[in-house]
Amino acid sequence: MAYFGGSLIRLLSLAIQVYLWIVVVRVLVSWLSADPANPIVQFLRGVTDPVLDRIRAVLPSFLWSTGLDFTPLVLILALQVVLLALRSVRFG
Repeated sequence: MAYFGGSLIRLLSLAIQVYLWIVVVRVLVSWLSADPANPIVQFLRGVTDPVLDRIRAVLPSFLWSTGLDFTPLVLILALQVVLLALRSVRFG
């Protein structure tokens, strides 16, 4: 059971790290004013916008409505905290 738990934690950590990089790439693409019809931009927005919209609903509006959107930073920090928590889990 320890091998299964450890493998599951590693797989979940990898998925979170990939998602973290997707968020970073989405932020960089948003700075470049890429074409919204581009399939890559649509993929990035489709994967990240549902989570970012939920964060925007919770955060005070001055953190995201002023022209500087801090919600990706909040998401990145939350993902880092989850990764730290997963790395501290030990099996067996």
